Order: sequence, then C-alpha cells, then structure tokens
Amino acid sequence: MAKNPLKITDTILRDAHQSQAATRMKLEDMVPVLPLLDSIGYWSLECWGGATFDVCMRFLNEDPWERLRTLKKGLPNTKLQMLLRGQNLLGYRHYADDVVEAFCKKSIENGIDIVRIFDALNDPRNVEAAVKYVKEYGGMAEVAISYTKSPVHDEDYFVKLAMQLEKMGADTVCIQDMANLLLPYDAYSLVKKLKENVGVPIHLHTHNTTGTGDMTNLMAAQAGVDIVDCALSPLANGTSQPATESMVATLQGTSRDSGLDLTKLSEAAAHFRAVAEKLDVNPKVLKVDTNTLLYQVPGGMLSNLISQLKQANAEDKYYDVLAEVPRVREDFGFPPLVTPTSQIVGSQAVLNVLSGERYKMITKESKGLLRGEYGQLPGKVNEEVRKKAIGDAEVITCRPADLLEPEMEKLRAEYTEKGLAHSEEDVLSLALFPQVAEKFLQWRDGDHSAEKPAPAAAPAKADDNAPRTLVVEDLTGGNF
Repeated sequence: MAKNPLKITDTILRDAHQSQAATRMKLEDMVPVLPLLDSIGYWSLECWGGATFDVCMRFLNEDPWERLRTLKKGLPNTKLQMLLRGQNLLGYRHYADDVVEAFCKKSIENGIDIVRIFDALNDPRNVEAAVKYVKEYGGMAEVAISYTKSPVHDEDYFVKLAMQLEKMGADTVCIQDMANLLLPYDAYSLVKKLKENVGVPIHLHTHNTTGTGDMTNLMAAQAGVDIVDCALSPLANGTSQPATESMVATLQGTSRDSGLDLTKLSEAAAHFRAVAEKLDVNPKVLKVDTNTLLYQVPGGMLSNLISQLKQANAEDKYYDVLAEVPRVREDFGFPPLVTPTSQIVGSQAVLNVLSGERYKMITKESKGLLRGEYGQLPGKVNEEVRKKAIGDAEVITCRPADLLEPEMEKLRAEYTEKGLAHSEEDVLSLALFPQVAEKFLQWRDGDHSAEKPAPAAAPAKADDNAPRTLVVEDLTGGNF
C-alpha cells in the first residue's frame, strides 16, 4: 500500500449526471450497482444535494428523502456526501437558522455523513450556521472555497479564507473549482500553500470543461492534496469530473497509489454505460471549451447566454455580451460566477448590451446583490452603479440571515394544517420548493388528480454553474 494514498470521492450518483444529463439519473438506475460501489473503497460517494432534491420531485417522481434512505441502506460501508449552498440550503433564498438546523439534522439522520457547504460569495458568515449544525448532529463539515480568478482572488486570499474556515470548525476544506479555471501549476502551488497553513485534509473538486481537469488533479496529488473528486468514465469529462479509472491507473505503483481496484471500477463503469445511453447525453457537454478560460464564464452559462440572445433575436450580440460580463462583474465587486451570481451577472450583462445603455435597466437580483442581501461582495463595488441600482437604500452589512425571523414552527403548522406534510422531511421539502413539493406530495399520497410530475425527457444541460434558463426577474431555475 502507498505511504500516502490519494483518496477518491466519486460523483457518479450526483454531479456527474447533473453536469451531463441535467440530474436525470433515477434511483432504479443506481440500486443494482450499489453493492459493487460499496465494495470499492471510495473516500465517499457524492449522491445527494445540488440539483438532485428539486429534480427528484419535479421530473423523476421520486421522494429525495426516500432516495437517500435507499442509498444508505445499499451503501453501508461508504460515506455518503451531499452538496449544500450554505444559508440557501438547496433552495434559492436565505433560510432562517432554524430551517438550516432542521435540514442539517434530517439530512444526517436519513444517511448523509459528509456535507460539503459553500457560499457563492465566499462569505464565511453564510456557511457558519450550516457548519455548526452539521457538526452538532454528528456529520462531517466539509467547507468549500468557491474558486475563481480576479484581482482580489489571489492565492493569499484563498489561503486566508481556508484558515478562517478551519477555525470555524471545518473538518475538511474543499477547493471547489466549478468552471475548471484552476490550472495545473496553480493547483500545485495552491495545494502546497494550503497544506503548509491548514491542518485539516484538503479536497479538490474540478471539472474537465477546459480540458485541464486530469492534469489539475495530478498536480494537486503531487502537491499533497488529500482527496480528489472523479467520476466513473461513462459520465466523466467535459462538463463533468475527470474519469476515476484514469486517475487510479495513473497513480498505480506510486507513493499516491489510491489502492482502488481497476477491475471493480471497470465493472461499475459497464453498468453506468448502459445508464448513460438511456440518459441521452448531449455530445456538446463532452467538448472542451477553452472560452471559459478567456471569459471566466462557466460552460453552462455560455449556452444560456446564447439561448437568451436567441429569444431576443440578438445572436449577433454574443461577443458583446461576453465582453460585458467581466465589466459587470468588476462593477459588482468581483463575485465568483456560480449559482446564483452567475445568473445575476449574466442577466445584467445581456440587459446592458440589449438596451444600448449600461444599467438603464437593472434586475431585482442585481439590486439585491449590490445591497448586500446575498452577503459581503469580495471586492470594491462601483459606487455609481450601486447608487443607480438602490438609490439611498441602506447597504446590509450584517450577516443577511440575522434579519430573518425563525420560520420552522410556522411552516410546520401551515403544511400540517393543509394536510400536505406527514413528516418533518415533508415540511422541509415544502419549505425549499413550495409549488414543486406540493404537487409531488399530493401525487405521492394518492391524489392522482394532481398533475403527475413531468417525465424525464431528454434534458437541456444543467451543470453546477447554469440555471435551466437565464431569466431576468426570477432566478428560481438555478442548479448548483
């Protein structure tokens, strides 16, 4: 056995199919292969959170909590991992701390071991409640840094942030590189610095959107990273993670040998090849797109910008919008471009170009971002733009969730009285996705006059960085 084996998290049950097939893998496609996956010896299997919760109810006619319990039963020897958007949980707004507590408690009770918690702005205040409750109820808190590049996001920024997250109680720190912007030598340098300054394990999550993911993982392994995310090959690469089998083969016989069995991985891959064929993956998601490196616009966001311009009959403005995105991002204080900030910045850039005058029209979400409703912006905001957006309204400087009243008791009473919720889990589903969950729960509980959730048709791509549609006033289509 290697002296310092690289641990591997496989994303095949969550981010792999979220990135390539709009999260449409069904539980029935997972169950037959669970005993095999459980015998492989992964550090963890990422299988819940992100867009799975919404999609289970909206498109697959599945209860996300039931999915989690089934996975736990079938994977007794492997840690189960989920993705959580800090104070937003899996929804699209900040929830009160008592909702965050109830959600963390129930996730762990139903089978989650590791919760990866991130905030789009890297505002530590937006992850502190989730970290506290995950630990309180016996889970591992993996706190993520949303990786990006800008004049304020240098190596020192990320190292300081990681040290802060460790002090907050992070059990592991994750470099979350959603758009595959972290280049191999930068990964080597950043991981080395983090290993020198942070005592907890370092986990790296990247994609292969720009074609550098395997090299980034390998250089990080050379620098001493503890864990990397990979996906079994049938749903790997492109907008997904680099392939598990390739990483395992590369490190065999070295000091970082993962110890995983390629024969077992190959057998698991054979199962998922058949699943991938059923999912009808769009070949576009497998292509390398280096535009991400040029414009820092995540791959999924690019396709959404194109579709929005098509609707406005303004496809000729594509490159104007691409050039406008970094300018809006600078005006807004350099937020990382992940859900929901990618949608907000992207929509505003489209409006600026189409209206022929910058900030002639300003979206409700842009106003909220500039007012501090989403948290502390990383860099200096363009005050003229802020003034134009919010006038004399006071900028929020406290933790945004401090302005929220407790919600859980009210939600419990409301949904129990309506006869919709039969458990705390149902209440949480309704709290996060009121309309979607109401329709689903009525159908689940036998009211077949309720409209059955839509079938899992061949989907539009829905990766970590893209909403299903880029809209101006309503950002409830985000998918991270």
